[in-house]
Amino acid sequence: MTDNPSDHPPDTRSAERVLMVLPSDRLVRTAAAAGCRVWSVWDPALRERAYLDEVARHSERLLLADLDDEAGLRALIARTAHEHRVTHVMHLGGARAAASVLAEAGALGLGSNPADAVRTLGDRGAMRELLRDYPRLRVRAERAADAAAVPRAVARFGGAPVVVKSARAAGPCGATLVRGPYGSADWEREAAARDTPGPFLVEEYLPGPQYAVETLSVDGMHQVVGVTATRTTGPPRFEAVSHVHPAPLGDRAEAEIRSAVCALLDLAGFENGPTHTTVVRTPHGTRVLAARAGLGGDGIPLLVELARGTDLETESFRALTGGLLTPPTLRRTAMAGFVGLPAGRPPGTPAAEALRALPYVRAVTVRTRPANSRTPPGPCARVVVVGDGPQEAARHLATVRRLLGAPYETRPEAARTA
Repeated sequence: MTDNPSDHPPDTRSAERVLMVLPSDRLVRTAAAAGCRVWSVWDPALRERAYLDEVARHSERLLLADLDDEAGLRALIARTAHEHRVTHVMHLGGARAAASVLAEAGALGLGSNPADAVRTLGDRGAMRELLRDYPRLRVRAERAADAAAVPRAVARFGGAPVVVKSARAAGPCGATLVRGPYGSADWEREAAARDTPGPFLVEEYLPGPQYAVETLSVDGMHQVVGVTATRTTGPPRFEAVSHVHPAPLGDRAEAEIRSAVCALLDLAGFENGPTHTTVVRTPHGTRVLAARAGLGGDGIPLLVELARGTDLETESFRALTGGLLTPPTLRRTAMAGFVGLPAGRPPGTPAAEALRALPYVRAVTVRTRPANSRTPPGPCARVVVVGDGPQEAARHLATVRRLLGAPYETRPEAARTA
């Protein structure tokens, strides 16, 4: 589905013309508000009609495509870019058809970044290989084609603890700490029971606190917008249970984190747009766990906005139109926590609804964990609070847990995504 340029008068408006593949309705609205004109591409098999109608309402045109038809998708992108003088082609829906979109954007000269830069950041194994020759960021890692090859890769670490994770470029990484040959045998049995697909990455264990780093790059200049502290369950699963922004760090520690992330982006050749990077501060320095182009998950962009007044989505599209990043102003601390609700409590519990009326609560999302997750099945809540500092925010979150009668911290998904 495309426009016919002869059906329209010449367009004299000055605006960035962006073709987005799989954009959210909010992202389209944000781009339009930032002064961009948006052509959206969606596969109608992936979302309900009402959602697509909302995307269409804020787009110049909604184009429907089968994302499994690589040739057809690339032809649609090329045709639309030519007919409407598109200035940027962006893929915003995870790994689905990303390679096709990045390849066509590169062929047209309309990618915001070199395709290799985006692929390297998103591919856990490729990122480790990129950093192999840089001692400050190097992490020893071995690839394993399938679950049966994991024990051999573990053995090459000589009994040192390692982390086994998915090497796939998308989806949860399922990071698990493995100690020695007996641990790898247990891991292999669990992977077989879950039918976990390969390939896998076996890498040295990185002990230490974990942080998420949001950056915005313009023409190869990287600006760290904020650093978020992530508290996890620790080994063996490393599942995140809370985030606090800004991270309570000293100047030297924060500078070390900023330097590591900017060095990674330089080495990858990343040039424009937002990135989300997860790092660990080990006893031997900061090391990168994972990175990808785009905005962070777990609602971290909301924490940044609540704490600093910086809307990462808006700033990303303002950068496309030549606008400078609005200097962030630290105003307060924002914290998100995941709590498991008592068994049998329905997601629509009045207690959960009453939380939204509390002055320090900014968001409450209740969902049900699947029965096959690593955490106990049943309802859980993600709650975002604000406070004058990390201690006050933590007290507010503790109050929320008591009001919900939440017996434990948890994750709505089963696996760490770093």
